Amino acid sequence: MDTSQTICQRLRRLFETQNLGVLATHRSGQPYASLVAFYATEDLRHLFFVTPKTTRKFENLQADARVALLINSSTNQAVDFHRAVSVTVVGKAAEVAGAERQPILERYLEKHPHLEDFVRSPSCALVRVSAQSYFMVQNFQNVMELHVNR
Repeated sequence: MDTSQTICQRLRRLFETQNLGVLATHRSGQPYASLVAFYATEDLRHLFFVTPKTTRKFENLQADARVALLINSSTNQAVDFHRAVSVTVVGKAAEVAGAERQPILERYLEKHPHLEDFVRSPSCALVRVSAQSYFMVQNFQNVMELHVNR
């Protein structure tokens, strides 16, 4: 199995077991981090989250679509330095609207059924992060990269 297949398998496993990630946006050069519940597509090209349109993160996304999303398996224990996996997804974010929105929301809700009232609120936006690169760190300093072909 080649390295890209190995990374893809590890990414899918991590994304299946983790519900939350830290989204990094920025505005005027100032970084801003937010916790988001995410869903990733099987082909690893897209990750999705839902946010109220009145939030700072959504305002930042409207100003600059470039984002990073950190997802990790740490448990805040010393063993994490050797066992935890962290992935930074770098990409561009955009709101999903129209006919495309509903089928994605249904898949999102399969992972996060407890968020149904929140995601169906008309004041919330479904946001797609189109992944450009993945940077996976294991064993504290073993870094692997995967660049997504468009």
